[in-house]
Formats: sequence, C-alpha cells, structure tokens
Amino acid sequence: MKKNIAIVCGGFSGEYDVSIESAKLVHKHLDAEKYEAYLVVIEPNDWFYKTADGKKINIDMQDFSLQLNTKKVLFDAVFNVIHGTPGEDGKLQSYFDIIGIPYTSSGVDSSSLTFNKFNCNAFVSSYGINRARSMSYVKGEKIDNDEIVKTLGLPLFIKPNRSGSSVGISKVKSVDEIADAVKKAFEADDRVLIEEFVDGREIACGILQRGSEIIVLPLTEIVSKNEFFDYEAKYTKGMADEICPAPNVPEEIEQDIKTFSAFLFHQMDCKGFVRFDYIFTDSDLYFLEVNTIPGISEASILPQMALEFGLSFKEFFNIVLGNIIKN
Repeated sequence: MKKNIAIVCGGFSGEYDVSIESAKLVHKHLDAEKYEAYLVVIEPNDWFYKTADGKKINIDMQDFSLQLNTKKVLFDAVFNVIHGTPGEDGKLQSYFDIIGIPYTSSGVDSSSLTFNKFNCNAFVSSYGINRARSMSYVKGEKIDNDEIVKTLGLPLFIKPNRSGSSVGISKVKSVDEIADAVKKAFEADDRVLIEEFVDGREIACGILQRGSEIIVLPLTEIVSKNEFFDYEAKYTKGMADEICPAPNVPEEIEQDIKTFSAFLFHQMDCKGFVRFDYIFTDSDLYFLEVNTIPGISEASILPQMALEFGLSFKEFFNIVLGNIIKN
C-alpha cells in the first residue's frame, strides 16, 4: 500500500517562491509506486492543499489531515521543503513532533541552532574551525560604524541573523553604506551580523543521510556574477556558475571540507540532506554557513551534487524518505 506524503512548502519568509519550486521538483520525481504525494502550502494564516483544478482545501491542523470529499487523508510522513521560517528554524518540527508525524529534515534543536547564525557560528568556533571575524548587534543597540570599520576593515557583509537565500544581506564598501545595510538587515530579523570580507573561493559540500550512513557528496564551486552569491545570483539562470565537481581544489582542502562537514552534521544532530558552505583562501579555510533545508529546484546545488554522485532525483528522494518510513 502506498504511503501518503505531504510535501510541505511555502512558509513565512522571502524564500516562499523558492520553496514552491523545490516542492514541485519533489512532487515530480517522488516514486509513484511507493508514495502518494500531496503538495501542502503553509502560509501565516492558511494551510492548504490545492487540487488539480485549483481548488484550495484547508488542512485540519488538529491532526494534519486532509478531507477529500468522503476520504480523509492521514499522512505517513512529511517531506519538508520550507526554506526559512517556520520549516527551517524548528517551529514546524515542534508541531510535527507533538502530533507524531515523522519528517525528512533536522529536528527542533538542530534546526533552531543552525538557523541562528550567531549561535551556529559560536558552536562551530568552539571546535576550532575558522570563521570570518564578526560583530553582532540587536535592534535598538547603539552601533558605532567607525569602530566596526576599525575592527573588521572594508568591505563588509551585513546580514540578518536568521534568514536564508541571502535575503537581507548587503556587501558594503564604505562606512557611509553601513547604516542603510543595517536597516535592511533589521527588516528581516532583530539581530544583525557584521562580518569581515574573506577573499577566496566559495565551495559547497552536501551531506546525505542514508540510515546510519553519512554520504559526502562531490564538492561544488560557486562563482557568482554579482558582487556575491546573493538572491538574484542564486535563483536567476546565468547569474552564477555552479561547477560540480569543484575543479582544482587542493587535496588537503577538499579533505578538510568533507571531514568538517561530516563532523558538523553529526555534532549538530542534522538529519536528511544538508549543505555546508566554505570559503578558502591561499592560506586558510573558513566555515561560511549551513543550510539544513537547501534548495532542491532543478537548478539548485545539492541536486547537482547528487546527480554527479550517481543518484537520480527519484533515488535521492527514496533515500531521504527511507530514513523515516519503511515501505
């Protein structure tokens, strides 16, 4: 008998459209012999399933069920592709834990830690892994722009503490640009991070859980045609080159990236599939960030890694769901 799978997407952040595209890819490639897939959209005041003819049917939030005419659909598992809140920060995971439905992504504690850049950076630094130097401020706190430049230099990256897909991030090249960049970041969160610029190559490492096994996927180099790998570069065709496998990465650097990623996946208690990003320079390697629900649209980085590894989309999704349900 087929298992009912809710592919949850949407969310409350600027990553809504990206999440919808990820959900469409999952729905397209989910194994139809094993699973009955339902695309469920989650919005701040509306959780619903949309039928083929465009009719919206609300989800019963008491048990996360769906009433289709006389048939009540109960879900065996959730395939979580909400980038940003509430699917990547642990909020939605809390709900599914309470009602007892398994899900493909990392759990509450892991999601809460990794989505909070300030806390995540402190966690990573505690293991001696390099991070760009940074300063952090909460909304309402006095910010001394001259002190920031004196401490971190220029250019700088200014970003919201809790946000994904580079939403709210600015690269500033002069002290006069700091105030506007901070204001922009505060529109997305009540804490901002200000980081020194590290000039180097950006490398992504994907991790896929298969039962108790951790699969380290081929590395990908990200070469943005913008100032940095911002929202436009990530989701506009032709605005970035994502080269997999990453060329000419020194063997020692490649080994460090893969080792750090597998180690952090375990220490952070991640689940499913996760992407770790790094910058490496002529002299050092720096942890950049972790994405516990990375994009999985046709053009996204992690699916490209899986294909390079030899996994089709269908095989990849079978592994992900096989971690949480048995057929």
